[in-house]
Amino acid sequence: MRLDRKEFQHLSKSELIGIICELMKEDDSKPLTDLTLSDVEAVRNGLAASANRKKIAVRIFSILVVIAAAAILISTLFLPVIQVTGSSMEPSIREDDVLLLVQTKHFDHGDICCFSWQNKLLIKRIIGMPGDVVRMDKEGNVFVNDQLLDEPYLTEKKLGECDIKFPYYVPEGQYFVLGDHRESSVDSRSTVIGCVEEDQMVGREVFRLWPHRIRQAE
Repeated sequence: MRLDRKEFQHLSKSELIGIICELMKEDDSKPLTDLTLSDVEAVRNGLAASANRKKIAVRIFSILVVIAAAAILISTLFLPVIQVTGSSMEPSIREDDVLLLVQTKHFDHGDICCFSWQNKLLIKRIIGMPGDVVRMDKEGNVFVNDQLLDEPYLTEKKLGECDIKFPYYVPEGQYFVLGDHRESSVDSRSTVIGCVEEDQMVGREVFRLWPHRIRQAE
């Protein structure tokens, strides 16, 4: 049964053009006048299915883009990820370790923190909080408010590079920080770095991740 003109009246122009193109691709030797209603419906259904698949693909792609953008935003604003270079925090943290940080204004004694200094990111341990009195003896023992600090994370105590006078009073809004590798670490014992101000803080370590280079800290 051939199609007459009435059979095409319910089709839009775009549908009609699409159907004709598809039919010509399938069999360019068959005259359009010989087409049947089933031919048209088969092609029309195929075009509809193809269009539906494209819509689904576009929707999935849009969702993935939104998820990726949200992950990047969260990582940038709330959970920075850094890769460590240098040995100032060994053995607790080694070179190439990747750390997940949380941005916070709440720090405590012993927290491993990341802070900015002269366009660099540094990783150290918080020893003295604002208002604390810190001192070190020649053997490298650390006292906070006249209490000897228990430091099981150290492999060796050293006075290290130190040009400040003890006892040292930690100013308000600042933190006294030391690297765990006391012999090589340059930290609050040196006037080059000094105490870390609150607005220098990038975040506190949450846990270590598999090596993945994002930003670098020493």
